[in-house]
Amino acid sequence: MELANRVFFRLYQCANMLHKTGTKAVETHGLTTQQWAVLGALSREQAEGGMSVGDLARYLMVSRQNLSGLLSRMERDGHVSIAPDGRDRRSRLITMTVSGRHVWLKEALPKIHDYYDEALAGFSVNDISHTLHYLLKMLENMQRVDQMQGGSADAGE
Repeated sequence: MELANRVFFRLYQCANMLHKTGTKAVETHGLTTQQWAVLGALSREQAEGGMSVGDLARYLMVSRQNLSGLLSRMERDGHVSIAPDGRDRRSRLITMTVSGRHVWLKEALPKIHDYYDEALAGFSVNDISHTLHYLLKMLENMQRVDQMQGGSADAGE
C-alpha cells in the first residue's frame, strides 16, 4: 500500500504541476490548461461538427457544472460558439470559432508542443508509450470504481 500511496501522490503532484506549468505555457494567449483541453477536444476530426455539452463533459471527464462556466468564459473570449443543437433543442452544441481555431493552431499549439518537449525531456519513445499504456490502464480502473460508486454520466460528479 505504501507503493500505491506514492504512485497516487506523484500522480496528484503531476496533475497540479501540469495545471501550473501548462497554464504558464499558454497564458500569453489568454488560455488555461482547462481551455487548452476544450480546444484540443474540439479540434479533433470527430468533433468537426461540434460537441454537445454532455459529450464534451464526458470526453474531458469533468462535470457539466465545471464545464459550463469554462465554456461561458471561452465564448466571451471568442474561442467557442454555443448554440442550440439542431437535432435536440434542449442540448447545446459547442463549436470552435474561426478565432478559436487560429488561437489553437497558430498560437497555442506550437507552445504546447514546446511544453511537451520540455516535460518529456529524457523520455524515449518507448518510455512515453509505456507511460501512456499504464495511465490508460489506471484510468480504466478508476472509471470502473466510479461506476461501482454510482458515478453519473458526467465524470467528476
